[in-house]
Amino acid sequence: MPQSRIADKPTIIPDGVELSVDGQTIKIKGKKGELSLNLPEYLEINRDNNELMIKSKEGVVKRSSDEKRLKALRGTFTSHVRNMIKGVTEGYQKELEISGIGYRAQLQGNNLVLNIGYSNPVEFPIPEGITIEVPQPTRVVVKGIDKYKVGEAAARIRSLRKVNVYSGKGIKYIGESVLRKEGKKV
Repeated sequence: MPQSRIADKPTIIPDGVELSVDGQTIKIKGKKGELSLNLPEYLEINRDNNELMIKSKEGVVKRSSDEKRLKALRGTFTSHVRNMIKGVTEGYQKELEISGIGYRAQLQGNNLVLNIGYSNPVEFPIPEGITIEVPQPTRVVVKGIDKYKVGEAAARIRSLRKVNVYSGKGIKYIGESVLRKEGKKV
């Protein structure tokens, strides 16, 4: 079975990004903000100028199943570090589209207020570290430097009113295709 080779390639640290390693903690600082990540004790960080490698510590592997787990964790944490670098340099964003007659969104203070077909408007508190923009009443843009938080906030907003497959009303990601079903024939 082929395995990912993500961790075997060094992670390049671009100009303008400060990376500091303190024990098992990696702190990455860029023009958009600062993120940190704690590594498990059986992984170590090797830094050489502007390249970073995450390796397993010597003497940790006891049996072949441990080795597979360590390889998987190396790849996972390497991806986390690369996502953090992209987040502090470029940032992440997810766009949502609201479709339906009378469905709309607006910002009120630190809340996103959604009129999505319920008897009362739904208030969504904006999480810390996330910014939400409403360029049009039917579009919501979720931005931030942490990929996980951006994705989670967008998914929570989407889950407030998933798209109905019969009418097409609801909240979906921009570019998401929803299979429409035909109603009952009379």
